[in-house]
Amino acid sequence: MYRSKMRFIVIPILGVAFVFLVSYLVMFLWNYTLPELFDVRTINLWQSMALFVLCKILFGFGKGGPRGGGPPWMRKSGYRKSSGLNEEEREKMKTYMRSKWCDWDDPTLAADKNDNIENHEK
Repeated sequence: MYRSKMRFIVIPILGVAFVFLVSYLVMFLWNYTLPELFDVRTINLWQSMALFVLCKILFGFGKGGPRGGGPPWMRKSGYRKSSGLNEEEREKMKTYMRSKWCDWDDPTLAADKNDNIENHEK
């Protein structure tokens, strides 16, 4: 019972400390490199914190670890959707995904894709 109450105090404090530490690191690196290289002004801690939050909003918070695939509930959802496919539908989906994302491996797929684009433009 002591542990469960303590986590509501410790985890937010660690989160805030982490944000301040990262903001300080951003401020230090900005002020160390950019004013000399690009003749920009130095920033303070609050500006570096805003810059850090802006970058996280624009560029995302990661892909769920080194394996990727996103959070577990998204992987489970994708597995449920694909488990109901028969063998022919799976092959069709694999062919579509290869043509969409992996055409650098097979030059014939790339040529077919270019032909389709040229025919569509005419």
